[in-house]
Amino acid sequence: MINTKIVGLRVAGTIFGFVAIVHIIRIASGVSVIIADWNMPSWINIIGFIATAFLCVWLWLLSVSRGR
Repeated sequence: MINTKIVGLRVAGTIFGFVAIVHIIRIASGVSVIIADWNMPSWINIIGFIATAFLCVWLWLLSVSRGR
């Protein structure tokens, strides 16, 4: 039987993982992001990567521990 809480944790963790990958791609490629005449610096993506990667790992670990 599928536990919807575990599935929810894994789906959310996967989404955070994809967002973390996008942050890394933006850092590596050096693509400019301009928001209303403001050029967003790359250090914001470093913070975004750390936060989303942490959430990804945390949610996956929670889903594994709840599955036992």
